[in-house]
Amino acid sequence: MKPYRFRRSQELYQEACKVLAGGVSSHFRTLGRPHPMFFSEGEGTRVRDVDGNEYIDFTLSQGPMLLGHSHPEVLERVRIEQSKGQLFAAQSELEIELARLLTRILPSADLVRFSNSGSDAAHAAFRMARALTGKRKILKFEGHYHGWFDDIFLDVKPGEDGSGYRTSLLTGGQPASVLDQVVVLPWNDLEVVRETLERDPEIAAVVTEPIMCNNSCILPEPGYLEGLRELCTQHGVVLIFDEVITGFRVALGGAQEMLGVQADLSIYGKAMASGFPLSLVAGKRPFMECLADGRVIHAGTMNANIPVLAASLASVEILNRERKELYPRITRLGRRLMEGLHKRARARGLSLLVQGPGPMFHTGFTSLESIRNLRQCADYDMGLMDELAFGLLRRGVRIIGRGLWFVSAALTGDDVDTVLKTADQVFEEMTRRS
Repeated sequence: MKPYRFRRSQELYQEACKVLAGGVSSHFRTLGRPHPMFFSEGEGTRVRDVDGNEYIDFTLSQGPMLLGHSHPEVLERVRIEQSKGQLFAAQSELEIELARLLTRILPSADLVRFSNSGSDAAHAAFRMARALTGKRKILKFEGHYHGWFDDIFLDVKPGEDGSGYRTSLLTGGQPASVLDQVVVLPWNDLEVVRETLERDPEIAAVVTEPIMCNNSCILPEPGYLEGLRELCTQHGVVLIFDEVITGFRVALGGAQEMLGVQADLSIYGKAMASGFPLSLVAGKRPFMECLADGRVIHAGTMNANIPVLAASLASVEILNRERKELYPRITRLGRRLMEGLHKRARARGLSLLVQGPGPMFHTGFTSLESIRNLRQCADYDMGLMDELAFGLLRRGVRIIGRGLWFVSAALTGDDVDTVLKTADQVFEEMTRRS
């Protein structure tokens, strides 16, 4: 009998449960398969778990490791800067240097303000929108994620009889009053947004992922973001783009550079600091002035601390320096991987849908030719997706269990070949079991 390949992870998880609530420090880590995993090191495209198993990594820590794990230039910049100090309850020159670089790079950023997480930055943007408009509601879209704070952590769920969808709270302890402050609509349907804005004068902001990354990696329909932009301007509503995932990943200037539509306020995080906790609210000057003049309070003891500023400066400088080669290569390798996965699955008789722009993409088993909104995601066979994800994990390829893949700048053509051969083995095994 073969020894259990994840035994040390299993033992550590059991120990963690004695001292950590649920054995984890983020709820979503409890969903790890076969149980929450423990890792010891990462370099480039590879990570190694505490049992010594090595993986080609496409989780990239849920997206931040765009440059790959342990990038030497990033780590060296952090080492140098944090040796001088970590936190001063004051400003540093690094803060100005990074802000100046970002306002040159990001399409709609006249001014910026730093925070620690995407949830922090989203919370600030919603507060700003309410203050700027004097209105109280935020309009979000089904399947989009803008952090775990009470004032936005809503989505739709099917009714108990399986028909119809209703807006629901997503956690215990969340006040029901949030249901009166957030409007949740289907994505990629411009007409329903138009009707809602005409009917409801209390909407302060429309917030959207410009590419719906958190569920099925769905691109906007042609003209959709342009339509949102026009409707928000027409109705005096603040347009917020959540670029926590797309920012710096699909292009240096994020989805706004890629798709050519600008928001009033934007939220960034993840890839901008290579795994260090930094986020950003950015926007056009008239919208950011409410922070500058103190009408809106935004605070945080740990905001813009020295190690995260150093990590972000190094990361963004590398991306800026290598942008002409780096982004086409990530996109090309991502699309080659997408096409190879689709071709090999179909050759085995498996209806695998692969969609996304390339730097990130989604895999799921469905008879549909494309997925364009959250409700169509119900057609995915999550049992088959679990088989694929766990089959890859056992063979040294790590992806996000719900089918999301992130591509790093460290990925090589040889890595892609290895992954496709591995995936073919998993597809063959899945076919034999069916």
